[in-house]
Order: sequence, then structure tokens, then C-alpha cells
Amino acid sequence: MKKALVLIIFLAIGIYESRACDICGCGVGSYYIGILPDFKKRFVGLRYQYKTLRTHLGPGGTTSYLTTDETYQTAELWGGWNIGKRFRVLGFVPVNFNERSNQGIRNSKQGIGDIAVVGYYQLLDKQQTILNSKLLVQSLWIGGGIKLPSGKYEQEERKENEETPNSFQLGTASTDFTLNAMYDIRLMDFGVNANVSYKLNTANKYDYRYGNKFTANVLAYYKIRIAEKVTVAPNAGVLYETAAKDQEDKKFPVDVSGGYSLLATTGVEITWNSFSIGGNFQPPVSQKMADMRVKAGNRGMVHLTYLF
Repeated sequence: MKKALVLIIFLAIGIYESRACDICGCGVGSYYIGILPDFKKRFVGLRYQYKTLRTHLGPGGTTSYLTTDETYQTAELWGGWNIGKRFRVLGFVPVNFNERSNQGIRNSKQGIGDIAVVGYYQLLDKQQTILNSKLLVQSLWIGGGIKLPSGKYEQEERKENEETPNSFQLGTASTDFTLNAMYDIRLMDFGVNANVSYKLNTANKYDYRYGNKFTANVLAYYKIRIAEKVTVAPNAGVLYETAAKDQEDKKFPVDVSGGYSLLATTGVEITWNSFSIGGNFQPPVSQKMADMRVKAGNRGMVHLTYLF
């Protein structure tokens, strides 16, 4: 247990000190995992994510005729496959629906986003009894992934909106990489789940590079067993994201980019036979994005997953 905790701490510290794509959590390049559904071999499902963003804010968050409301919706095919006892692969195929509104004028775009694949190795899988025969279960997965430039990137969008965050894109046009770790500790039916991820972005063919991004979330959950086949797991926790500023022409920082956000998270996961359904709500608690010229709103996510 001590080795697992030490590894998680050093991974998080090392990642953060490296400086932690786009405006946190919106637009291109956000892959929130949260609590995975319980599965022994494979799962496949659909997720829907909803996020909002307000841009062109003045000092102190004041609004003007330039202030724009943006909505990002994603319908995502996701799946996982355990290979043997030590290896796990997760895949994400998003379809993005972006909408921008200013003074009653709406612009929208939709299409496939950037496909991502993440591989994990199970470094720790331990069960023991403590406190008068109570079962303590721990697992630690570490790994890395790749994000492909499958989503459409419009250079004209960037040129026409240089004072706006470059998040109103379906993809980044770059091949990017992630470092990931998942740790879960559970005493009987009460558990804590932690995820950390660091996304290393490369420059696309237009010499635009989204800033590297660090994401961490911790969720506490409790499994309530109803009858023999239904498990309800309410959960709550926090999600933290921080991103470095984007770079243009490989060296010039983009002012309207980067920052951090801290969100509360509350949700529930329900498993019945071979199906899992869940969702969460994520209101922002604290944020400072693009030098306070951007403000993120509430987020939400629901999923329906088949376990087999």
C-alpha cells in the first residue's frame, strides 16, 4: 500500500511541476474517466457530456456586446477490454456538437472528434482482511495513451477569432500523448477512487500547439446492494484541471488560453445484470482561465454501458 501511495504522489508532483490544451474542460481534448463501471472482461457504451463556456469577459468578469456563450456537447462511444489479469485498454470515439451565441446570432458545427486509446498495466492488486475480518481491496493501474488527429481543425476559425480561445474546434489536428494512473481503495462497500492524467500536446501542421494539461479527480463512493443483481453507488468528490498557455508559431504564447478550474462532482452509478447506467453533475468551485477573460459553467455527464 505504501509503495502505491508513494508512486501516485510522485507521479502527481512530477506532472504538476512540468506545468500543466485548450481552455480547461471545454472544446477539444478533454477525456474525463471518473469511476469505471465494474467489469471483468469487456464493456462498451455511450456517454453524453455537456459543458458551457463564456468568453470575451472584461475586468472582474463584466459582460459586453462582445461576450459570447459557447456550448459543447459530446456523444461518445467508449469501451474497455481487460487482457488477462494485468492489462487494460480503453478507447474513446467522440462526436462533437459545438454552438456559439452572441447577440442572438448562433453558429454551430458538428462532426467526429479526436479518437483516443489508453493502455494500462495493473501494478497493484491486493486483498486483505483488517478490523475484525473487514475486506480491504486495493488496485493501481498505470499507463499511457495516444490521441489521433481525426477531428476537423479549421485554421480560418483561428485567424478570424484571434481574441477568442481556440476551443471552438472539432479536433486539434495534432497527435498527442497521455500519461495516466488510476488508484482505487475500498473497505467493504465504501471506497475512494483517484485518477491523474497528463496530456502532452504536439504542434499541428499550422504550428499551433495547445498547452499541456494536468487533470486529477478524487471520488468517494458507497455501494448499496439491492436484492442480488442491482448495485447503486452514489459518489462525490472534486475534479481539478490546469493547462499551460497555447503556443503559436511554436514559440509565441497565446494570451487567451491556459488556466485552472476546480469543480465539485456528485453522481451515481447503477449496475444491473450486464448493464450499467450512471451520471454526474460538476459545478465549478474556483477557476481562473485565460487571465479571467473566460468563465466555465456547469458540466454534466450520463452514460449507458453494456458489460460482457
